[in-house]
Amino acid sequence: MGAASALDDDARLTRYARHILLDDLGIEGQERLLAAHALIVGAGGLGSPAALYLAAAGVGQITLVDDDVVELSNLQRQILHVMASLGRPKAESGRDALLALNPDVQVRALVERLDASRLFELSQDADVVLDCCDNFATRHAINRACVAARKPLVSGAAIKFSGQISVYDLRAADAPCYHCLFPEAADVEELRCATTGVLGPLVGMVGSVQAAEAIKVIAGMGEPLVGRLLSVDALRMQWHTIRFRRDPDCPVCARRGLAPTATPGG
Repeated sequence: MGAASALDDDARLTRYARHILLDDLGIEGQERLLAAHALIVGAGGLGSPAALYLAAAGVGQITLVDDDVVELSNLQRQILHVMASLGRPKAESGRDALLALNPDVQVRALVERLDASRLFELSQDADVVLDCCDNFATRHAINRACVAARKPLVSGAAIKFSGQISVYDLRAADAPCYHCLFPEAADVEELRCATTGVLGPLVGMVGSVQAAEAIKVIAGMGEPLVGRLLSVDALRMQWHTIRFRRDPDCPVCARRGLAPTATPGG
């Protein structure tokens, strides 16, 4: 007799039935989701929809990292959290929301400001990493960790009415990394939601696309956004895709195998 399937349970078959009906996903793809581990850095505007959809999809293990606490101004867009979450660590509030949605998954909440070595350690243990943070320093640190660990990275960003998503999968020799597209520089002007604002549903749109891309990467289906940047202008509701290539002189991915050295924010 063959090995028991993770979907031998009737309740699981019912819960994930609409996935199983998809020819490109099916039982095999759903079993991959159930066996997968997703690392989500950031439990705010982007991390909220991304985490909720991955938990609903049955990703077996989710590590949710955020060192911040829930504030009233977050509730306009950070749908993992509710009024009762005010003052609580976002990672712990998010964990409770994910388990309430799907107790079938394992959720690890880390209330930490990750340094480079910790990011590398966590990335090594994951099947896919989702960058749902809100600053360039952390984005570049996550990218370095994923390059060093050779783990696929799904990165999203949103500010005002504009959002963007891409996948950086360094398991492919010609795939670009985040630094290839957005070179790290000290003089880059950084916009923050706290000072410029952001449309609430926009982060939901971007975070949902991140979840879809992560599911594709885990299940091995479709064509992930590798070498493509998908952007959205929510004010005009226009989507655009641009292609980009690996920088052969990139100081990050042209020297693969080196552990990350910089210390990010959390």
